[in-house]
Amino acid sequence: MLVDALVASTNRSSSSPAVADPRMRLSYGRLATLAMVLRGVIVDQTRRDRVGIMLPASAGFAATVFGALWCRKTAVPLNFLLSVAELRKIVLDAELDLILSIHHFDELLAQLPVRSLALEDIGLKRKILFSLLRRRPATPDVRPDELAVLLYTSGTDGDPKGVELTYANLRSNCDDCIATARMTPEHRFLNMLPPFHVFGLTANVFVPVVLGASVHCLPRFQPVAVVEAIAAEKPSILMAIPSMYAALLRMKTVPADTYSGLYLAISGGEPLPESVAAGFRERFGVELLQGYGLSETSPVVSLSLPDGNRPGAVGRPIRNIQIRIADDLGRELPPGSDGEILVKGPGVMKGYHNRQYLTAQVMADGWFRTGDIGRLDAEGFLWITGRKKEMLIVGGENVFPREIENVLLEHPAVAEAAVIGEPDPLRGEVPVAFVVCREGATATEADLRGFAREHLAGHKVPRTIRIVPDLPRGPTGKVLKRSLRGEPR
Repeated sequence: MLVDALVASTNRSSSSPAVADPRMRLSYGRLATLAMVLRGVIVDQTRRDRVGIMLPASAGFAATVFGALWCRKTAVPLNFLLSVAELRKIVLDAELDLILSIHHFDELLAQLPVRSLALEDIGLKRKILFSLLRRRPATPDVRPDELAVLLYTSGTDGDPKGVELTYANLRSNCDDCIATARMTPEHRFLNMLPPFHVFGLTANVFVPVVLGASVHCLPRFQPVAVVEAIAAEKPSILMAIPSMYAALLRMKTVPADTYSGLYLAISGGEPLPESVAAGFRERFGVELLQGYGLSETSPVVSLSLPDGNRPGAVGRPIRNIQIRIADDLGRELPPGSDGEILVKGPGVMKGYHNRQYLTAQVMADGWFRTGDIGRLDAEGFLWITGRKKEMLIVGGENVFPREIENVLLEHPAVAEAAVIGEPDPLRGEVPVAFVVCREGATATEADLRGFAREHLAGHKVPRTIRIVPDLPRGPTGKVLKRSLRGEPR
């Protein structure tokens, strides 16, 4: 289903550009050949069902993940930004005995209880020459419910969990995103997202191949490199997390027409501050389009489109995805009501690896309980208002940190804001805010509390506002609120 897509795109146009990075460019024919060679290497190196991949966004990652799938192995992309302790847990949980990587990660891999093989040591050029004398192996006859990828979450809520994504999950999400966003083979992708994250994996590795389009990869996010790649590669589709767009916006000397060739500039992974969206709109004439998704949904659930966008909303459900808003008993709520977001569709995961009890907690009658709080408006647009686990109860009233954060972000001096709850003997909990000021701007706690009081009910105004130089973030850029609470990473 996924390898078949690679072969189909190769058969349509073997010489068309497929994937590139600063060191390598592969046509579809060369990508298929390299994947085929790596298939043989993996078969020779491990008998286990799963194989680890520790590589940055690159042509090498694309070839390796397709090579793993071609020999019917489950691919386990590994987050090289995690601690050794976290990676050790993943290696043991996934029962890996082989990780394909590069020498750059030798020091990290040496601390893990697993054998590694660097792509530089495989002798790929010789193997590719030999492969030209052989027939292309048949694509595997996989079942739709067969496990394609075991993807571990970044662990912002605790230990990493292995999300089991099937061939049907991933292929359906690719097809439904392509149809909803009206993507074509002529589109060119720029990938600055890590492929160990589901956003980068589906949107920038699998979707371009299913389309037969091209993607240029940047192994590391560096704003200057992004702007240079846009000038050189002229992409039409760009996907990033809000902190990346914020970093691009901070570049002072970028021409106003830098992003004029974009068909889609999609933001996901965390809330998009209105200041960042407004900055792109005013400086570059580009509308940043929010989407919503989770590792457990392969990932895309909803997407804003150029001709259907509500600033602040995260779009409408993509094709074949159903969303409903439910109360604590699972009863559907009417439009405009805040409740837990439930998702149903072909992209919903098979389950959590080795955690059947946890799977049972979040799945009921095909509906996945996201743990996110939101509402659907009368036109079907989805608005995210918070996390169920983060909801505060202040004097018996429900308070969602997202609402307070959005108000603080409206203050002209505020660049970033994060709100947590702290215990209070009288009110149960009280909100506490952490704020990062804009470059060159200042604000006092009294200023910000006064501003919040003008826009929020009294029980929602933060008891304390702490002005900090930056916020702790996980490997994918999300704010680590448990670090703000003083909990261990």
